[in-house]
Amino acid sequence: MIIDHLSNHHLYPLGSAWNKAFEFLASLTSETEEGKYAIEGEDIFAIVMSYTTTIPENSLLESHQNYVDIQTVLDGAERFECAHINDLSITVPYDSTKDLILYEHTTPRPFSADITPGTFIMLYPHDAHMAALMIYDAPKEIKKVVVKIKTELLNLKV
Repeated sequence: MIIDHLSNHHLYPLGSAWNKAFEFLASLTSETEEGKYAIEGEDIFAIVMSYTTTIPENSLLESHQNYVDIQTVLDGAERFECAHINDLSITVPYDSTKDLILYEHTTPRPFSADITPGTFIMLYPHDAHMAALMIYDAPKEIKKVVVKIKTELLNLKV
């Protein structure tokens, strides 16, 4: 997992796919239309979406095998809670059509991070994560983007 400012992406030597993702992210504003954006076909793509943040009991703990996620908020703020997949029990086995595994809700989750405009979180395949969590005392509407990069395209040692 990496959590940092978007402007520091160059500090991570993860290759050209990483750089393409951040070039795309730099082009976005809170006015960017929701939808799926092909950056490099199905190898690198982004999804811009809006939703209302929630409590952990209404969210899912998930991981992916074939893609890493780079997530940032364009408007608003959200909390992520994370855990290593080896510390969790699988509730829904891997679905290759969705590149998704779901896990049992465990408490506490060992790590949380608040993501705001200008910051990002990058999630490796071993990082189970729960997004869309409210930071403040009430749910808030946010707009965010998730960039998915095929794991094999990054200079990773996982």
